[in-house]
Order: sequence, then structure tokens, then C-alpha cells
Amino acid sequence: MRNWTLGLALGLAAACPAMAQDKADPPKSKADASDSPAPQVAVTRHSGTFGGVKMNYVATAGETYLKAEDGTPRASITSYSYVKEPRDPSRPVTFLFNGGPGSGSVWLHMGAFGPKRVAIPSDARDDGAPPYPLVDNPDSLLDVTDIVFIDPVGTGFSHALGKTDPKEFWGVTKDAQSVAEFIRIWLNQNGRWNSPKFLGGESYGTTRSAAVLNQLEGQYNDVALNGVILISTVLDFAAGADTPGNEMTFMLNLPSMAVTALFHGKTQFAGTPEQFAEEARRWASGPYITALLKGVSLPAEERAAVRRDLARFTGLSETYLEQADLRVEPGRFYKELLRDRGLTVGRLDSRYTGKDFDNAGETPDDDPSFYGIDGGYTAAINSYVRESLNFQTDRRYVTIGSVQPWDWRLGGGRDNDVYVNVAPYIGTALRKNSGLRIFVGQGWYDFATPFYAAEYSLSRTGFMKDRIQYHYYDAGHMMYVRDEDRAKLTRDIRGFIKSR
Repeated sequence: MRNWTLGLALGLAAACPAMAQDKADPPKSKADASDSPAPQVAVTRHSGTFGGVKMNYVATAGETYLKAEDGTPRASITSYSYVKEPRDPSRPVTFLFNGGPGSGSVWLHMGAFGPKRVAIPSDARDDGAPPYPLVDNPDSLLDVTDIVFIDPVGTGFSHALGKTDPKEFWGVTKDAQSVAEFIRIWLNQNGRWNSPKFLGGESYGTTRSAAVLNQLEGQYNDVALNGVILISTVLDFAAGADTPGNEMTFMLNLPSMAVTALFHGKTQFAGTPEQFAEEARRWASGPYITALLKGVSLPAEERAAVRRDLARFTGLSETYLEQADLRVEPGRFYKELLRDRGLTVGRLDSRYTGKDFDNAGETPDDDPSFYGIDGGYTAAINSYVRESLNFQTDRRYVTIGSVQPWDWRLGGGRDNDVYVNVAPYIGTALRKNSGLRIFVGQGWYDFATPFYAAEYSLSRTGFMKDRIQYHYYDAGHMMYVRDEDRAKLTRDIRGFIKSR
């Protein structure tokens, strides 16, 4: 799974009581008083123009405690909610988070959907050194939905409390249970049980979205959703695992290699990246996968034809492809594609290029599409939350942290435990909830969660394809770093929410 465990993940963070300023604090249990201080909640009021609509809103930055049955606080989840004033209980509310696992919601919060965003270069250049401009974000979705950004335990400022081991929250199912519990608490405290509800995440946040959907709708006490927003989707980890003998990963990565080669001028095609991607899909799922499945029995004539076409799609030489046995892992592709220029390409966004220590290695030293953005986002979230939202803490904001060991088991037997695929949760929810719809947003230049792999995972038996919509962007994993794609992404999601 190392290839897809994940580049970045992003999402909206659930907020603490948005009406906290109007209500007295609830009585503290003995456990509250002895083990933990009261949750910190900061409430501020603002105004802005989003989607062309001028409005007032309340921002609530604060902690929500998850408690044991005896009332003992087990974990603090920090969230950031933005609620339009005057309050409207029939207005949609959207819960968002990032991925990792181990990533805070800073990326979606400060890059795409929050009322403020950090302005970093839009053209795949490094973000450099501070100061980084913090600007109004007219692309925020606040004109059509209230928003709650959630930082799961171990990310952002969220953490286990007292003697609770944080590993109790670190796993596909355990993490989903805690986020679902937080959402139920937020709905209780804000009187929003009958509001239209949307859930969304980026990268591993899409994995989390499927698992949380299962926790919310797979119980007798359902929290039904109107829509799930998947940005840079990864659901079926086995299909993309770089494991010897797994030929699917080469088929699913090939279209991403093709559009990347086209972007950097290493192959020629008269049409658009979208048209080249479609040609690459057809070839990858036909002649290419057929040849790979023949293994050492592949006839020499067929091998030569496949090698020739593979060179055209990838921009790599036939000599290199023969040495790689027609199977190029992404890490090798990042290094080899622009080796003649002394450059590597990015994993999260292959439009980015970087310089390694030398040009002789097999794989890149680092990912230029991550170190090209990380400084700006880290500075922005710490500055904005502490100064504009008035949330004061001595804790370090964890943008990307270690939440290991992560429990990948889904339960239900050995097969489910080794074949990590949460896509069936979405298929089940679609069959049981006729009002549920799925939004899938993918960047052409994303190798962390390739677009063809997302399409594959949601096209298996048991899915209602008429309620799944796909949207594509001319950037990578975090397509919103490109100004044009941020505007398109928010227009697309705004339409998705309004068409419920």
C-alpha cells in the first residue's frame, strides 16, 4: 500500500457548539473536573462575500470531548465551524476533513473551502519563505452550506486525554467511529438533526468518508446523508498496492503517466489531456493489462507492440521499458521522465518539478509538490486560528503527523483484513438511501490517488452509477492550489449541494 497511503488528505472539521455563547456550560461530572479542564471554545463573528453572496457568520473554534460511558473524557477533537447568521436549521451543513491518516484539516480549510485562504503560487512553483498572504476566499461554500472542519484524534490540536491511549482512535474503523460520534454530538448541540447533511474528505479523507458513512448509516440509529464529497479518492488499497504480481496497479497508473508525459512535452498528442486520458484508459484496460496478465508467456511480437505503445503513452524509452519488464512503478517514473533535464516530477502533483542531490538515483529524494506548499499552509493555520479565531493553546498544530500503528483491519474475517477496500460501504449506502449522491473530484496530475483508480473502485458491482458524478481538474492531488481549479471545484460542489 505504500504507493497510496496517502499523499495528503484534507477535509472539513466539525465544530464545537456554535451556540456556546448563548448557553451556560453543562454541569461538569466528577471525571470532567478531576481529569480534564473544560473544553475550550472560542466564538467570533464575521462577515464576507462567498459565491457572490454577502453574509454574516459565526465562527466557532473549539474542543469537543468524546467520553466513556461513565462520563470520563477520552479524547478532545478540535473543530472549526462556520454558521450563517441568522441561523437556519433547514440550511445544509457539511462536515469535512483531510486524510493521511495523520493529516489535519488545514489543507481544505485554508486552501479551498474556508472563509480565508493562504495565497501561494498557482503555477506549480515553490511557496518560498514567509510572509504568506492570508486573503479573503470568495470561493468558500458558505453561501450554500454551513461548514464544519474536523481534526481527528492525533491531528491538528486534537488528542487523547488522561490515560487514554491514542491508539484507541487510530484505525480505519476506530477513527470512523470517533468522527461519527463527534458529528452526532455536534448535531445535538446545534439543533441540526433535520438539516440536509453532507460529508466530505480528501485523500485518506475519502477512505474516512466511506467508513464514517458506514458508521452513520449502517446502524439502526441512522444519521442519513444527502451527499458525500470525495476529493482525490482512494477506496480500494489492494488494487493499487505495489506488490509483486499485482498487475492492476500498472494499469491504473498508466493514464496518469500519460497526461504527465503530455504536460511536460515528453510525448505528442493533438487533443486535450482529457482526450489523451481516455485513449490511455482504453489501451491500459485492453492490450496493456492483457499483456501483463500473460506474464512470462507473453509472445515476443505482442511484447514489442505493447512496448512501443507504452513508450508513446509514458514518454519513456523502449530500452528503459524493456529493462523494467513493461512495468514502471510510479517512483521510478517520477525520476526517469525528466532525467535528461536533471529534474524529477511530483507525486501529489506531477506538474511540479524538483532537483535531487544528483541525477543518478532510481527514485526522487523527495516530493517537490509537497515541499512546494507545506510552509505556507502551516504558517496560515497557526496564524489564523490563534489570531483571527482567538483559539489559544500551547499545543502544536499537527499538519501531518504519525498515527502509527494504524489498524487497517475492517473486521469480518481474514479476507476483509488483508483486502482493504471501503468502496462497498458506499455501494451499500447508495442502495439503502435513495436520496444519497456521490461527488468525485480528481486531478489529472495526481499519483497519490490516481483518477483511473478512483473510477475503477466505484464502478464495481453494486453501485448506482447514475448517482455518482465525476469532475476533473488540471492540477494534482490538491487541485485547489491552482486558482482556476479552486474556482471550478467550488462551483462544481456548490452545484452538487444545491441540486439535492
